[in-house]
Amino acid sequence: MCATHPRRWNRFAALCAHRTPSQSICLPHSDSQVGSSGQETGALSAHGVCSVLISLAARTASLFMCGSSGQWCRPARRALCPASPSAAVLVKCLLVSACDSVALAMCAGEENWVDSRTIYVGHREPPPGAEAYIPQRHPDNRIVSSKYTFWNFIPKNLFEQFRRIANFYFLIIFLVQLIIDTPTSPVTSGLPLFFVITVTAIKQGYEDWLRHKADNAMNQCPVHFIQHGKLVRKQSRKLRVGDIVMVKEDETFPCDLIFLSSSRGDGTCHVTTASLDGESSHKTHYAVQDTKGFHTEEDIDGLHATIECEQPQPDLYKFVGRINVYSDRSDPVVRPLGSENLLLRGATLKNTEKVFGVAIYTGMETKMALNYQSKSQKRSAVEKSMNVFLIVYLCILISKALINTVLKYVWQSEPFRDEPWYNQKTESERQRNLLLRALTDFLAFMVLFNYIIPVSMYVTVEMQKFLGSYFITWDEEMFDEDTGEGPLVNTSDLNEELGQVEYIFTDKTGTLTENNMEFKECCIEGHVYVPHAVCNGQVLPGAAGIDMIDSSPGPGAREREELFFRALCLCHTIQVKDDDDVDGPRKSPDGGKSCVYISSSPDEVALVEGVQRLGFTYLRLKDGYMEILNRENGVERFELLEILSFDSVRRRMSVIVKSITGEIYLFCKGADSSIFPRVIEGKVDQIRARVERNAVEGLRTLCVAYKRLTPEDYEGICTLLQAAKVALQDREKKLAEAYEQIEKDLILLGATAVEDRLQEKAADTIEALQKAGIKVWVLTGDKMETAAATCYACRLFRRGTQLLELTTKRLEEQSLHDVLFELSKTVLRHSGSLTRDNFSGLSADLQDFGLIIDGAALSLVMKPREDGSGGNYRELFLEICRNCSAVLCCRMAPLQKAQIVKLIKLSKEHPITLAIGDGANDVSMILEAHVGIGVIGKEGRQAARNSDYAVPKFKHLKKMLLVHGHFYYIRISELVQYFFYKNVCFIFPQFLYQFFCGFSQQTLYDTAYLTLYNISFTSLPILLYSLMEQHVSIDTLRREPSLYRDIAKNALLRWRVFIYWTLLGVFDALVFFFGAYFMFENTTVTSNGQIVTTNTHMIFGNWTFGTLVFTVMVFTVTLKLALDTHYWTWINHFVIWGSLLFYVVFSLLWGGIIWPFLSYQRMYYVFIQMLSSGPAWLVIILLVTVSLLPDVLKKVLCRQLWPSATERIQTKSQCLSVEQSTIFMLSQTSSSLSF
Repeated sequence: MCATHPRRWNRFAALCAHRTPSQSICLPHSDSQVGSSGQETGALSAHGVCSVLISLAARTASLFMCGSSGQWCRPARRALCPASPSAAVLVKCLLVSACDSVALAMCAGEENWVDSRTIYVGHREPPPGAEAYIPQRHPDNRIVSSKYTFWNFIPKNLFEQFRRIANFYFLIIFLVQLIIDTPTSPVTSGLPLFFVITVTAIKQGYEDWLRHKADNAMNQCPVHFIQHGKLVRKQSRKLRVGDIVMVKEDETFPCDLIFLSSSRGDGTCHVTTASLDGESSHKTHYAVQDTKGFHTEEDIDGLHATIECEQPQPDLYKFVGRINVYSDRSDPVVRPLGSENLLLRGATLKNTEKVFGVAIYTGMETKMALNYQSKSQKRSAVEKSMNVFLIVYLCILISKALINTVLKYVWQSEPFRDEPWYNQKTESERQRNLLLRALTDFLAFMVLFNYIIPVSMYVTVEMQKFLGSYFITWDEEMFDEDTGEGPLVNTSDLNEELGQVEYIFTDKTGTLTENNMEFKECCIEGHVYVPHAVCNGQVLPGAAGIDMIDSSPGPGAREREELFFRALCLCHTIQVKDDDDVDGPRKSPDGGKSCVYISSSPDEVALVEGVQRLGFTYLRLKDGYMEILNRENGVERFELLEILSFDSVRRRMSVIVKSITGEIYLFCKGADSSIFPRVIEGKVDQIRARVERNAVEGLRTLCVAYKRLTPEDYEGICTLLQAAKVALQDREKKLAEAYEQIEKDLILLGATAVEDRLQEKAADTIEALQKAGIKVWVLTGDKMETAAATCYACRLFRRGTQLLELTTKRLEEQSLHDVLFELSKTVLRHSGSLTRDNFSGLSADLQDFGLIIDGAALSLVMKPREDGSGGNYRELFLEICRNCSAVLCCRMAPLQKAQIVKLIKLSKEHPITLAIGDGANDVSMILEAHVGIGVIGKEGRQAARNSDYAVPKFKHLKKMLLVHGHFYYIRISELVQYFFYKNVCFIFPQFLYQFFCGFSQQTLYDTAYLTLYNISFTSLPILLYSLMEQHVSIDTLRREPSLYRDIAKNALLRWRVFIYWTLLGVFDALVFFFGAYFMFENTTVTSNGQIVTTNTHMIFGNWTFGTLVFTVMVFTVTLKLALDTHYWTWINHFVIWGSLLFYVVFSLLWGGIIWPFLSYQRMYYVFIQMLSSGPAWLVIILLVTVSLLPDVLKKVLCRQLWPSATERIQTKSQCLSVEQSTIFMLSQTSSSLSF
């Protein structure tokens, strides 16, 4: 029975609204001839409509009773409507389709329904009776990567910018200033906002203009396609789905194409996808079996075929479809289509003269265009803290405005303090609209104090992140000369997060190891074979190339021995290419040929090269036959019937081949845990023992098995695989089920051992990361013994480490509950009486524990318990992990890696996690972690493409975190705190001034100063500081990894530090205001209303007082930054002293000239008059000194009494530099005297 589902009803509604005619609906075979007679003409009668509705109701009921097998969906669809239907037939067909859509949306079967499309190759109508031709509606091939047009740029850009909270807040403040009578000019808020909006709009507009240019160049590129048997040229943007396109060598594919044929006889072509995924290696794609013989335009134009495939989706490495090729036969030939048949837009054709393909995805539906969309946004801990601090300051702003509003009405409650005599109001007038006047006053105070929210902080932070990211890409020490690769920054939003990492989850193969495999030995029937080294560039021939460690096998075992070598030569997906087709180093598969083995798996290449040294050489795959050279130099040919591809869940792959004599074999190789349960015969115990011994030595092991198939067996397998391959729904699941049925009842042949060397400096990197307080976990799919040996080699485990095992083998002897509680007692018994450090919660003695867990045990830990208390095991497992210095997770599936990362990430401590890997199986954990790093390795670039950062080698992670991450966090933390500090200094005097002006909302500073304080006077020094500051040297950070602990857990943005900076700003503001006030308290008023000091006779009015406070403030906050600067360059000197000079010059010009465009000249001669007074100079120097004194005293006392590790290093470095300079001066003096 089928149950209704609301999401499927939504999908049905969407289909009704947006479905194009090309999206066909699967119909039951019994109803496939609806309307095929073509005898119904004219309008439908009432009786006809009723009959149609009744039949449709019955049809729907039958579909609801279809069950969950999905058998009513047939691969070859019959005609829905005749080629020239009447209106009546069209109505009936439409109702039938709608009814089927409802049933399809409501039926909940075992299959997941996949929305698909049908494409008519060459827009040719299929043969009569096969399928109706329905005109297609798909987007053209126009690429639009731009966001804006000429008409919508201004409104759309403004809308996007004002979606940001900060911009929207300042827009509201600006509008309030326009609407009500506020103490400050709207320019003070409008100009900074206009500046920020304009700069951002110019930047985004220029970038979009460049995208428009690139789009036009791409859309107008000429393309050749076939029309009526001839080659026609037109612009790329005019391509349509179904067009047959010809692409020549070194040309880029204009859209996503199904590969039909090529100039190569075997129906293959080579492409590079560097512009898509960064991989420069040549990939082989295969034409459809039934179309690869069409080499001319006339042949291709005569092709009758339809393609059914999934709707566009962005995964570059996944494609599901099938092609129906029609011929004179009654039934079409149905062939499966996969990613090997798909030529992607953006890829380039190489080493192939030309290819023909049919367009299936065009324009914005191509996979390249769909990948323009960015991944989900990650937010750093610093950004979260910054947003919290903004909320705090917003509350402070509201509190200030509310306090001043209340105090204003308290002040005015006294009669003599109310309105002046010339503006006196009656009591009724005063009470009228009291609430409205109070609201107006509150908003006016909000405007007066709104500068406490830094308008330019977001822009400065973005610029710092963007410009700072180039320091990683420019780092020459992180460039790998062997691969020619350097580090990549895919996002600059997480730079500071690199300085906060607490857990690192790393893959093993290709990340900790070189992924450069070398064949070491093989074990056949319990006998061990080790290939000799190559002598003088030649492989020793025949049996002389085999070193028998054990006794020689008997005559009966020779057949198994050769069968094992043949299995290694045949069970793979290696391509053999001529040296002209391959860039880079070349390895010859035999002594006399110049070609190379290429595979996505280095293990396969190592095995084929190893068995070559044992006497069997793989030559090529030609015309469906695999050729090998045996020990007697005889060529053996095997027809390749099927490939059961490897996947990380099955951990094995198989091939089915047929010998010249007609014998059919299934050869299977894979992990021991995957092969042994499927074996029914063979010397399992001897081979298992050798596998475990090799694993302990750190070698990668694979087991090899086989079975013979009868023709009847193969026919059944072929039918089973064909049904799974042509399925559009759940193809991967059906293939996995088919593989499970096929790969059983095997005979064990032997095992192989391959060495994967540890990467250079991988051990040093892990040791440094552990000293930095970072816990390192290794997540791998390898067996436990191999992974444990690697962990010992890279010093993750040490000789004194006590290993705790949570593995399937142990769970066979004890229950999960008992094992977890036993492990928990072990670690907690040792940790209970020990002191824990602040960062990791571990004492030095606890470094002796290491945990090993495998995938099966992890599944049991993560599985909810039957009593509903599923969280208990997880918490117990986490408690054990917290008390272990290192954790090894082996036999992990890709999703299990992501589960581990998520488990730690969401634990109660919420630690910052980092995942690093090199393969596609690491993408899930890279995306799950707070920071994802891809290693640019030999298994493709999927990990690097999906990561936040990419590095050539694992060793570069040390500098990435301990140096770049450390600097990034220090710089941006100082930037955030400094912005809030200088704005408190700026606004708090405004707040104090209201107590001296009767809360009249009079501003203390001039409009120009209000406008330019955050934009010009104080912004550039902190930006340069946040880019250049190095509180300790790079060498010191590398030499002392423990300094990383000083900044852990967001140490510089904790509440204690935030409150210190805020109180420091309040203190400085008090010094600025009351220092200037008391210095000039003894004043007299002149006849013109100006205040003149009795001692200096300096004109001392409101604007002079405000200018004096502002001058002291600018000098103080700038010199405060100078005191915090440890790394001085000429740029720092230029910017800091240049900013102070710019303020003085601007003030002289602003107050020294009568500006004709201003309606007031209140600042005229104010700054000059202030500087003409000697006491004013003394006041400025004195107040700046007093303001900086607490910070100086705090630094001195903390360094002497409670120094941090960083401060001790800084003091030591300063002492060494002083000693060195003294020695240098003495040596210079000595040399001059001797001269």
